[in-house]
Formats: sequence, structure tokens, C-alpha cells
Amino acid sequence: MTTPIELSLTLPEIDAEVAGGARLRRTVLPNGLRLITEDVPGAASATVGFFVPLGSRDESAAEYGSSHFLEHLLFKGTPSRSARDVATEFERVGGDFNAATSREQTYYHARVRDHDLPMALTVLADMITSSLLDPAEFATERGVILEEIAMSDDDPIDVLWNAAWATHFGEHPLGRPIAGTVESISAVNRDEVYDFYRRNYEPHRLVVAIAGRVDHDEALAILSAGLEAGGWPDAAGKPPVDRRNGALVQPAGGFTHIDRALEQTNIVIAGPSIHATDERRNANAMLHHILGGGMASRLFQEVREKRGLAYSVHSFSAGHTDAGIGGVYVGCRPDRAAEAVDVAVAELQRIADEGVTETELADAVSSGAGAGALALESNVTRMHRLGRAETVLGEFADLDVAVARLEAVTRDEVQALAQDLVANLCTVSVIGPLTAAAATRLEQAL
Repeated sequence: MTTPIELSLTLPEIDAEVAGGARLRRTVLPNGLRLITEDVPGAASATVGFFVPLGSRDESAAEYGSSHFLEHLLFKGTPSRSARDVATEFERVGGDFNAATSREQTYYHARVRDHDLPMALTVLADMITSSLLDPAEFATERGVILEEIAMSDDDPIDVLWNAAWATHFGEHPLGRPIAGTVESISAVNRDEVYDFYRRNYEPHRLVVAIAGRVDHDEALAILSAGLEAGGWPDAAGKPPVDRRNGALVQPAGGFTHIDRALEQTNIVIAGPSIHATDERRNANAMLHHILGGGMASRLFQEVREKRGLAYSVHSFSAGHTDAGIGGVYVGCRPDRAAEAVDVAVAELQRIADEGVTETELADAVSSGAGAGALALESNVTRMHRLGRAETVLGEFADLDVAVARLEAVTRDEVQALAQDLVANLCTVSVIGPLTAAAATRLEQAL
């Protein structure tokens, strides 16, 4: 039986056996690049992610939208591969490949059969180091991104969540839509994005995480060769970039109503929540599981099952590295919005006043442990876990340790978090019709 593993990701070399017999290894190259792998027994595939800890919050006003723009452009060709070549190399082996941008990082990922991992590493390394950002491709992709923004603007739920972040964080860059705006994408030029690329895509910022069937030493050799070919020699350079850390961002808060002719009124009521590395994050997860995390949750049972006030209702909590936002979402007919809000906020208040039961907490812990175990059946999940450990948390904890931490959560900790949240609700965002009664009730929630 494997000893539970909790590793601080500070040493340049780590080699350890973790839960289930998987082998975790970590190497920091002289140029600051970090490779972390989890070799999973019996796996027939591998998933790789190239993480760059830069997102929409890191852009100046002139660069706004550049991180997401690069997510698109890095697939559009290098001196040795056209955009079609990149697509063909992955698709001919049945692989998945894509990229994503968040407020705090951008990552490029691929999932392939184990023997196709060298190809995936080579192609992704080429994209990361040597993308051309061809002016013609730039112009074409600008149109694609404007269409993506237009599609999002047509989705009332996307609009609502963007409004919630903008209202909560105000002028802070965390409040901006990740993809940029029509104005910023229309204004930014190719040279500005290329300069952002060359200033920020450097080896000491890069984290490569691989999970599945992977030979760490072979992956390291392929990666080093690929990065050297792209002009990133394996030589002494800058130390690995520090994990993001800073003073907590204070919310702005307020009330935002976007009046659209919809059949439903969609509402977010929120307040400051814990940041990504807060030691209370397991208690916070238990709070939101009990409050609004599933069909057995208090919100689902009270708002939907008992009263039929909504089809969709849940609670949420999102932690950035120096800020958090959490609260309740409900979507319902306009004439029922005031009642739905009353019931939802009352459930949060009830936890703040009375706490949760031993059974509720035990069930939440059991659910978290089960979901964690099932998630690790996926190498994609394992890869994301490695990337988050390296770029955000600064530690790796295997399943046994994660479950032990859940089991250590107390009812008092859960209640205290509920008290903090309900006492500091400061953000209301609404899209859709809003009756006077509902508007009054929402303003009272602040």
C-alpha cells in the first residue's frame, strides 16, 4: 500500500510513488522551465499541457485581448509547419488538441496514444517557441474572434457571468471579459500581440505537465530538443517565475441589470469568497456542495423540488490567486424572481445561523472523495491537477491526502464561511425582465 504523498514543489528534482502506484516526477531545467509528469500504470494514452501563467488580467489597456488572441494564433503556423500541418499531425493519429485562456493563465493541450506523445511534445514546443503570427492569419483570426465574442454576447448566461465579474471587481483587470471586447480586438494590431508573445512566452514561465503513460526522461529529452530548436537553449537563464501572489483584491460590488426580452430572469447574487490557495478551500467546497452543489443540495430541494420556482439553481465559488467570488445563481420566470431570491438567500442564511448537520457534512465529504477518485480515471484530469499544483498551489497532494483534508473539515468551519458570505453580499447581476418587487428584493440583498 502506497504511503499518502504530500509534496512541496520547491526542489528542482522530485521522484515519488503516489496513490495507485503512479510515479510522479518533476524536473526544473537550467533555463527555468518546469516539467512535471505522472506515469500511470496501465494507461494507453498521455495528456500533455503547456501552461503559461499569463491571462487577461495581465494585459495592459493596449494589449487587452492578446492572451486569448495568442491562444488562436499559435495554431496558425511556424517556420516548419503550416496551420494545416499542425492540425493534420494530431488528427491523423486520432488525437485531441486545443487551448484555453483564463484570467490568470493560458494553456495548450493534447491527448494522444502513448506512442504519439513525442509528436505532441514536438509540435506543441514548436508552436510555443516559433509561431509566426503571420499578418494575413492575424487578420483572418481577428474576424474569427469577433465572431466568438458576438456568439457569447448572444448567450444570456455568458453575458450574465461577465456582468457579475465586472460588477464585483469593478475597474480591476479581473473584471474584464477574457476574450476582450469588440473595441479592443478591433484596435489591437499584430505587432502589439507579437511583442506580448515575445516578452511573455519564455522558458522560465513555462510549465509542462504530462499524465498517463509517460517516460519522464524521454519526454524531457524531446522537450529540451524541441525548445532548443525553437531558440530556447537548455542553458542557464532566469529562475522559474514565482507563483502569483499579492495583496487580496477588494471587491467593488454593486447592482447591474441588463434588460433583455427573455422568457426568464437570470440572477447572480455574490460576495467575496476565498482565494485559490486559502487553507479553508476544503471547507468552502463542502459549504457549496451542501448549499447548491447538486440535486440533493438545499437550494435544489427548496427552490426547485419543493416550490417549483426554477429549473436551474445552484451556488458557486471561484478562487483566483488573490481574490474570490461566491454566491448563488437562479434562473426563473420574471414574476417568480422575488420569491426565488428570498428562498435562495434564506437557505444561505439558515446555514449561517444554524450550521449544517453531521449527516450533511459526512455526505459532502463522501461525495468529494468519490468524485475525486472517479475524476482520476481520466488522464486529462490528472494533467490539470499537475498543472494547477505547479502553477497555483505550490504543492502536490495525492488522493489519500486530499480525502484526509476533506475529512478534517468541521461544521464550525463551514458555518463560519457561510456567515462571511451572507454578511458580505455586495454584487447583484441580472439579465432579463425584472419586476419592481424583484428589483427591490435584490437591492435589499446588498
